[in-house]
Amino acid sequence: MIDAIANDRRVVDAVLAGDREAFRMFVERESVSVIAACSRILRDPTEAQDAAQDTFVQAFEALASYRGDGPFGAWLRRIAVRVAIARVAARRDVVVLDELLVDRARPGSEAGSDPEAHALGTEDRVAIVEAIATLPAAQRDVVLLRFYADLTLEEISLVTSRPLGTVKSRLARGMTRLRDTLEPRSVA
Repeated sequence: MIDAIANDRRVVDAVLAGDREAFRMFVERESVSVIAACSRILRDPTEAQDAAQDTFVQAFEALASYRGDGPFGAWLRRIAVRVAIARVAARRDVVVLDELLVDRARPGSEAGSDPEAHALGTEDRVAIVEAIATLPAAQRDVVLLRFYADLTLEEISLVTSRPLGTVKSRLARGMTRLRDTLEPRSVA
């Protein structure tokens, strides 16, 4: 692992010295994982491809900020996650954003089988998205990564460069806030 990090640092230094072709190695090596990270959040292959391209552009422009204290791929995936989350936040696409979470919240429900249930499901999805949007950014990011990107807590820790305890605490606080926001709806 240390050799791989040292090699990544050498390639980064070559790119910073003007060897733009050296960056192509990173693109070829990391494109599958970057697209996968974007896909887990965006749930749209075309948009994930666009987000991956934006990720590589942002990474190239920010290459001087790569410290070399971890794998280049992890640094790149952090950028990809931020790009994908920004796209989700910008579009406010209720159906794509919360499809998975609502399905998990309503096990056994079949879409389209009952118009009334479908309408209630749509209201629930809107309420969930609105509640997530009210979370502080750090909590919102962890909730999105956990439930929309299906990342484990360890993966979230790696992607966000935060200690595992911080990730757990942000997720717990975010879920408590969501519960507090959404519970009054279920009582009414």
